This record gives sequence, structure tokens and C-alpha cells, in this order.
Amino acid sequence: MKAFRMLHRSFLLLFAVVIISIVTLVHVSISNIVAEQSRAQQQSLSPAISLIVEQLLKPLHVSEVLGKSQEVELLLNAEEIDEEAVFKTLQRLQNEFDLFFFLASEKARMQYDADGSKRSLTEGDVSWYFKYKDMPEDKVADIGKWENPHFFIDIKIFNDFGEFLGFFGIGKSLRSFVDIFDTYKQQFGYDFLFVDNKGDIMLSSDADLMADNSNFTNLSELAWFASLPKDVQLQRDLNNKLISIEHEDYLIAEVKLNQFNWTVYLLSPLQKRQSEISQGFIFSVVTLLVVVFSLFMMVYHLMYYFRRDINADLVIRHNYSLPPREEMESYYQKLLERDQSLSIILVDVDNFPQLSDTYGRNVADEVLDKVSSYLSSQLKDNDVLGRWSSEEFIILRPRLGPHEAYDFANQLRYGIATMPGPDSQPNLRITASFGVSFTATPRPMGEVTINAEDALYQARRDGCNLVRMQLIE
Repeated sequence: MKAFRMLHRSFLLLFAVVIISIVTLVHVSISNIVAEQSRAQQQSLSPAISLIVEQLLKPLHVSEVLGKSQEVELLLNAEEIDEEAVFKTLQRLQNEFDLFFFLASEKARMQYDADGSKRSLTEGDVSWYFKYKDMPEDKVADIGKWENPHFFIDIKIFNDFGEFLGFFGIGKSLRSFVDIFDTYKQQFGYDFLFVDNKGDIMLSSDADLMADNSNFTNLSELAWFASLPKDVQLQRDLNNKLISIEHEDYLIAEVKLNQFNWTVYLLSPLQKRQSEISQGFIFSVVTLLVVVFSLFMMVYHLMYYFRRDINADLVIRHNYSLPPREEMESYYQKLLERDQSLSIILVDVDNFPQLSDTYGRNVADEVLDKVSSYLSSQLKDNDVLGRWSSEEFIILRPRLGPHEAYDFANQLRYGIATMPGPDSQPNLRITASFGVSFTATPRPMGEVTINAEDALYQARRDGCNLVRMQLIE
């Protein structure tokens, strides 16, 4: 408690020092404000362009090189698709490039994904394949909208006789792109629009403009675009155009992505900068005081939660009532003797140490309790759920084959990824990784769990929120 009071007094002293420092610096001239605003405008565009190159153009170059690979052509040109060879190649490419790969075969009318899954390409059920197949372009870029946005590049593959064999595809999650751009938006205030050659908005920082399935919002549907002169609308030449959105002025910067025939529009607001300059000296001082006071209140509340974590009330949570690791051995022996076969699934909450550091111990415990409650709700009477480590759970499922266990783990993975966060942080996204193993012969539990642990580590190395399986050789 003494240390806490000292910390509290230190922050109060820091606040007083900051206020005094601001007062001594308020003589900064309006000309310096203008110069700083101009510099910020220039700097705001550089990180956005660098991000586009890294996140979008790099996968394009990878796809163009691999799309010309003879290995891909041979896989698709075979009389009968060798699915084992296809999945092995896709998995290898995914490990090498940290991207999602898939093949869509015209002969088999099947799509094969790097995660080992496949789906039938049936007209009416799968729209993209038949739409892109009929397009004259040899490569097509698109944005997928499920769980989180993905950027896809589909390369058409032909044999030496010019016969269409199918698609070689590369996918990349745009979650990091959107998250990083959100920090830019908070720092610089601008929004972005990715628009294709038809004017359809493929990706936007405004969630209201994102497509609903295949129903894209078109530029022509936006009020500010409709207010522009007709010749500007037809040519879509918006670079350096000044527009008004809800009575606020924006300046548009335009970046051409000729590889996809897309255009990126960056909409930078001007009202904040104009008001800061026009209101001058007094307004700047008041704004700085408000910002510092807000920071102080934020730090004060952080100290409150810090103090609350130090003196947290003891709460008996669901996950603490689960059998610990040392007791699971007896459950394992009884189930294996009775049912002759058993699958083991290890579950790890992704990035749990960072989650605990960021949100505190109480939120971390709420996450574990929510995950364990969900896992318990999905199990049958003969199944056993236990604790394996601080953020890991173990599931014993008798009479369940390895592939059925893999599918069941995938269902659990999806359920955890789509459920809301704990009550204190409802927008917190929770994901988990899974390792699966199986035995149908009497053997020590450690021999089975070590394979499940290896599979779990592979899921973590491959990017988390994944299921991996390793069987005993």
C-alpha cells in the first residue's frame, strides 16, 4: 500500500510538472504550427504506401512466380488428381511463405486448401470459381469477407495446349493490415478505400462500406462522390480533390495499383488542422491541457485497476474446478481399459501471457473460465476435460477416431474464435490452438500426449488459431 501511495504521488507530481512545462511552451508561434501540420501531412502518406507494398504487392509477386511453376501444372494436369501430393505441396508452400495456398481443379471440380480441407466446386454453391473462370484476365484479385478480411490472388493455370486446368490461389489475412491502418487513422485521421475498375469498394476502413457477401458498395452510391462533376465521376480521377463529407472537408490522395487494376483513395480530413490554426494561441493551450488531463485520468484509472488486481477477491472459477494434470493419468487409464481407443486433444489459449499483461489477471482468468465453460458444454458424458497447464486444457474422448477428433477440434476452434469476450471486455477476440493425437493400443499417457504437444506446437508455429494432428508412428 505504501508503494501504491508513492506511485500515486509520483503521478500527481508528474502531472504538475507537465502543466508547468506546457505553460512555459505556449509562446510557440502560429507559423510553427503551420509548418508542423504540413510535415505531418507528408509523413502520413508514407507509412500507408509502405503498408500497401508489404501487404498486397508482395503476395502478388509470390503468386506470379509460383503460378508459373511446372509442379503446379503437373498436379492439375494429371489424369487423376493425387490429393496427397496436392496437400503436401500446398502445406510446404504455406510453411515457406507464411501465406495461405489452394488449388482449384477443373478436371476434379474440387478446391484443395493448404489446411488439408477440400470442397466441391458446384455451380450455384461456389460463385467465385465460375465467375473468374469466364473472365479474360489470367489473374484476379479479390477480398474475402469471413471471420476477418482476406486478400486473394487467383492465377489461371493452362497446359502446353492452352487448355484451362484450374486456379492456383494465394490468400493473406488482412487483419494486420486493417489493425495497423486503424492506428494510422487514430494518428493521422484519414480513411482509405480500395476500389476496383468497376468502382466497387473492395476494402475500406469504414465498416459500413464493407461488402455483404458479394454485394459490394459502389463509389456511385456515396453522396460525396455523386456530388462531383460528371466528368470527374466518369474518369474517377480524384487525386488532390477537395470533398465534403458530413460538413467536414477531406483531401483525397490517390495510389494506383496497376497490377490489380485497383485504386487506393486516402481521405485526409482538414477541419481539425484548419480549426487548430484559425483559433490560434488560446485554443492550443486549452487543447493541450485537456489532452494532458485526459491522460492523467487514464493513468489514474489504470492505477485503480492495478490496485484492484493486487487486492483481487478470491473467485472460485469453473476452470479451477477441473482435474489437474497429475489426476488425468487415472482418467486416461480407466477410459483406455474400458473403451480400447481414445483421442487426446490439447487446447492452448493463444497469446495468453500478452493478454494477461495487457488486460490484467482478472480478465485473463475470465477468459480461461469462458473457454473452459464452452469446452465443457461441447463434451459428451464419457469425455473428460482437465487442466494441462496455466493456459492449456486437455480433452480425453474415448471411442473417437483421429479424423473425427480433428474435425471436432476444428469445431471447438471455430466456436472459441466466434464467441464474445468476457463481460469486462466484450470486444476482446479469443482464439485457441489445438493439438490432436490418438491411440488404439495400451500405451503410457505420456507417449500419446507428447505427440499431441508436438501437434500443438506446430499449430502455434503456423500462426495460431489452427488445428494440427500428429499420430504415433
